[in-house]
Amino acid sequence: LLVTLIYALNHHLGIAGRQEFITVATILAKEKIYEMEKNPLDGKGDFQSPYSAFSYETRIKESIFPGMIEIGVIVKSGNDAVNLSMLIQKR
Repeated sequence: LLVTLIYALNHHLGIAGRQEFITVATILAKEKIYEMEKNPLDGKGDFQSPYSAFSYETRIKESIFPGMIEIGVIVKSGNDAVNLSMLIQKR
């Protein structure tokens, strides 16, 4: 019974940790997308404390839709990553 309880606890702690990563990384990626709407540039970097464990990569590419470009952000920490993209009008 104790082994089952420990396994279940570890499993659920892992799920909670993964959900925390997804939430924080998504918020950080949305902030970068907002910045890129004003100034779309390719680049890489790290976030400042308390998010120094996270890094980002931004990318700009042509869209299949006329007059639009696709901006994207990948936020990483360790082996985990969140990828967000958005279409904006060309300037």
